[in-house]
Amino acid sequence: MSLITVSSLSKSYGPTDIFSGISFSVSKGARMAIVGPNGIGKTSLMRILVGADEATSGTVSRSRGVRIGYLSQEADFKMSGTLWDACESVFDHFKVEQDELHRLEGLMSDPSTQLEEVMERYGKLQEDFERRGGYTYMTKIRQVLTGLGFSEADYQLDLEHLSGGQRTRGFLARLLLEDPDLLLLDEPTNHLDISAVEWLEGYLSQWEGAAIIISHDRFFLDKASNMVLEMFPGTTEMYRGNYSAYLKQRAERMERRQEVFESEKEKLQKEMEYIRKNVAGQNVLQAKGKLKRLSRIIQAIEQIGMEAALSQKWSETAGEVSVTTSILSVEEAGRRINALQSPVRQLPNLHLRLSQASRSGDMVIRTENLKVGFSDKFLFSSPNIDLRRGDCAALIGPNGAGKSTFLKTILGQIPPLAGTVTLGESLHIGYFAQAHESLDPKKSVIDEIMHATGWLPQKAREYLGKYLFSGDDAFKMVSMLSGGERGRLALAKLALQDTNLLLLDEPTNHLDIPSQEILEAVLDDYEGTILLVTHDRYLVDAIATQIWEIDTDESNLIIFKGIYSQLKEEREKDLARRAAAQAEREEEEARKKIPVNPKAGNTQEQRRKVAKKQELENKIARLEAQLSEISEQLANPPKDAGVVIRLAKEYDQVQKEMDEKLAEWEALQS
Repeated sequence: MSLITVSSLSKSYGPTDIFSGISFSVSKGARMAIVGPNGIGKTSLMRILVGADEATSGTVSRSRGVRIGYLSQEADFKMSGTLWDACESVFDHFKVEQDELHRLEGLMSDPSTQLEEVMERYGKLQEDFERRGGYTYMTKIRQVLTGLGFSEADYQLDLEHLSGGQRTRGFLARLLLEDPDLLLLDEPTNHLDISAVEWLEGYLSQWEGAAIIISHDRFFLDKASNMVLEMFPGTTEMYRGNYSAYLKQRAERMERRQEVFESEKEKLQKEMEYIRKNVAGQNVLQAKGKLKRLSRIIQAIEQIGMEAALSQKWSETAGEVSVTTSILSVEEAGRRINALQSPVRQLPNLHLRLSQASRSGDMVIRTENLKVGFSDKFLFSSPNIDLRRGDCAALIGPNGAGKSTFLKTILGQIPPLAGTVTLGESLHIGYFAQAHESLDPKKSVIDEIMHATGWLPQKAREYLGKYLFSGDDAFKMVSMLSGGERGRLALAKLALQDTNLLLLDEPTNHLDIPSQEILEAVLDDYEGTILLVTHDRYLVDAIATQIWEIDTDESNLIIFKGIYSQLKEEREKDLARRAAAQAEREEEEARKKIPVNPKAGNTQEQRRKVAKKQELENKIARLEAQLSEISEQLANPPKDAGVVIRLAKEYDQVQKEMDEKLAEWEALQS
């Protein structure tokens, strides 16, 4: 059954159409990603789905009683108190039930109470309370907050004092704890580091509800989606599968459409050749008949659009003309056929090209005994590094671990706490700062380029057009630019430099997916050396030759030769090995706890009972050990949501089995 159904949805602001004709439905278990360039209307669509905005036309139907949770890009708490209070308030109904259980317990000790009736009520309420997680909800709160990057010290932070990123993560935590039927997530990974994003991926993969997701994180969409809605000016298309499947299917669709278009256009051009040769010859009547037919086809295509025309044979489009058509002249018909445009959609994209200086030396960056941080705060130490020409190192780690500080230490802007940094010969460094410090907020976009180059306004405007600053956009003040516009302007300035070493701090932040793909292709072709700070795992997989990861637990830098997928695979194997070793230890400990068999009775029945009782005691001892171990793991939950959910289910199963064995043991005792 569909949780939400959208039919012919359109949105306009005045004369400007944002989108039109959108139709889809989302059922339980669906994970639909919405992709498309910035400004196409993804957030507007999301707001209409949740009821925060009105559509210009079309309908949104929600199933009866469906619970929808919405994370906007400006997520905000409509409540006061601490972070823990906000999350715990989701479970206020459990507190009411706990009070009722305590009240019933008091009644059971009252001799004037109808004991049987109260005990029956108590038993039903307690069973329901336990089944729905009344005894484990505080553990669940800790799991979610830990997974999203909060420490225990953050739990009592006042909501009013949280940073923008912390508020968004806190709101997301509360949203997940509410467990709605349908989650609407608008850029949920914006304020998450890699470990938190991976936790969210695992959580969503195990979650039974549905989700509609807007995100520029391609790796996240690969893991979290199973269908993709692509928004494009004037149209939308649905694809089945994750982001990688969407890319493959989209390329195949576009290729097929181009082939059909070229084939059909070639047929029309051949008919035009026949008409030109015979319109004044022996076959004039046949030529005029063909011209009349072609006139109707051409005008039908112009009326219904190339997409619709290609969905059927062009010979049948003549019937789609809604008005009386005139017969075109031979010259006009030929001109219009030649002017027919391919339906393969193309958006204005970045025309990024990085200028490269002369070749650097083989050794580019070398560190010895390096310690990174500030005079009052040590961040991490680094092994001795030797970055060679042509390498691409991706520096990853949690927010606040010191990634940007490391880049500034390499550049000499921040002195190291200890050790040395040596840069190679003949280096021409290009630096892309996450905060875009190279941009002057008091200047206009065009002034930034003119000041950097000395160009005249016309040339500067032509250059800015390649970075999607067209028309009046070139005269915007830098202080008024969005995050994506600032990123594009910073890239435009970077591309003006001749470099052979790039230090890039979150270059894909705020860029839409088409722009990310172009940047990825340009960096992949770059022949110099790259040191890249990013949360974009898709980009890391595509261009990195090695990964430098900051381990905040050990306060050191770990070097891994390979791409991110290989690093993740190695960690999963290591986790599996540890789990197997832990299981062996638990089994050995359980065997040691088995007590010596008591003396058997004289009769066969007594011996049978004693054996059965011993078997149950041994089993109960093993189950108690399992419960203790699982409880310990849940008290300090791992970051992988899938593991946490598995542990919770395992706890319930073991508890149920132990209750059954205890009941059997008590029956034998009596």
